[in-house]
Amino acid sequence: MTKMPGPPSFNGLKKRIADHRAGTAGRVGGHFVRETYCLTREEARAKAREWFDTFPKAAYWTEVESWRQIEGDQIEFTMRRLPSAD
Repeated sequence: MTKMPGPPSFNGLKKRIADHRAGTAGRVGGHFVRETYCLTREEARAKAREWFDTFPKAAYWTEVESWRQIEGDQIEFTMRRLPSAD
């Protein structure tokens, strides 16, 4: 009797997504510019404010794409915006 293989690992998919995002960040044609940070809670708030001040949401569609709290008071988050305001 042949044993069925287990479910595929998501590590390969996660790497392909990250590689794709890194390779397309900042390109013109509708792709978003993304930056990921790992900062203390207060530093993370200040960095997000800086992005919203520099790249206003109405013009650049700026947003916090994802965030999570990691060990202690560290926040890992990704900011996203359009490359230009047309």
